[in-house]
Amino acid sequence: MSHHFKSLLLGAFAALLLSVPAFSQTTAVEGLVKSPDGKPLVGAVVDFARTDIKGSYTVKTDKKGHYGHYGLPIGTFDVTVTVDGQVRDKMRGVRTKLGEPVSLNFDLKDQTQQAVAEPETKGMSKEEKEKFDKANKSREAQLAKNKELNDAFQAGRAALEAKKYDEAIESLVKAAGIDEKQVVIWGNLAEAYVGSAGEKPTEAAAIYEKAFEAYKKAIELKPEEASYYNNYALALAKDKKMDEARTNLDKAAQLDTAGAGKYYYNMGALLVNSGQSEAAGASFKRAVEADPSYADAQYQYGLYLASKADTDKTGKVIAPPGTIEALQQYLNLKPDGPMAASAKELISSLGGTVTATFSNPSAKPAAPAKKK
Repeated sequence: MSHHFKSLLLGAFAALLLSVPAFSQTTAVEGLVKSPDGKPLVGAVVDFARTDIKGSYTVKTDKKGHYGHYGLPIGTFDVTVTVDGQVRDKMRGVRTKLGEPVSLNFDLKDQTQQAVAEPETKGMSKEEKEKFDKANKSREAQLAKNKELNDAFQAGRAALEAKKYDEAIESLVKAAGIDEKQVVIWGNLAEAYVGSAGEKPTEAAAIYEKAFEAYKKAIELKPEEASYYNNYALALAKDKKMDEARTNLDKAAQLDTAGAGKYYYNMGALLVNSGQSEAAGASFKRAVEADPSYADAQYQYGLYLASKADTDKTGKVIAPPGTIEALQQYLNLKPDGPMAASAKELISSLGGTVTATFSNPSAKPAAPAKKK
């Protein structure tokens, strides 16, 4: 193989080292609650009752009538607004999603002011009033607990995003102590431990073990969620536990068949970075088979095949079948992608011709020729 072609391959493989993504599953719902007179409603209770699986979350509106819960799991919820113990509005079947918060506003202008008043206790027996007061105290205690939980989680998330990993760990451990059934807390706590391990090489082994335990807890609470297996695998790989990492990425691909391409791609990336090129090539092949439109997987598979190229007696570089096709497919999918120049140069070095696939949709068609 020529020195020039070897140099091309080494430069191309180096680009993979920073290409392994993690997938977070934090979602949010926020909005405004207005009173019947159109003003912001302060202290309204907004309950999120999960309907696809059991789960309940509560927040209160602030002085501007705003509320927000930024640590909800992906799921379907019935969202209820309660004022002074009375349900004033409800929205059913709200679906959370990754990315931007779901916006959900409530306007109580169609309700009467009387409905907002303190629930009538006049005429209650002593036993009925005691029961009513007990229920109110229980509700207030639950609200206080939920506020403490939400505050701790939000502090942990903010610290994690700022890469203040020890602060994040402290807040998220506190949140987990308040409610250990919140899967999103464990997922974020695991990420914080992984970040901390990266900053403390002498303590990394012990910190990684804590991260692994947090991921296991998240998986125990939500075994059907592929992203936790993916993120767990990436953490295992950082601690050089490659066999366990591959097992978890396989599980992620089984659970999320539509996204299997990205999990097989991650597996290939981890294997390349650990020097297991043959196993990496097999994973990239699985990635493109699972998702032919995954451009980066096409490029890496083409790169793997190109690494197996040889030269004939005349010095011509001969690559395995499918090499040029995979590199060309990357260009078809990402004509201006970061690896486009490398893909074109490799195709040319292999004796292929780069196919032009881009057309300008705004270009005007040529005028028809006039008849003579």
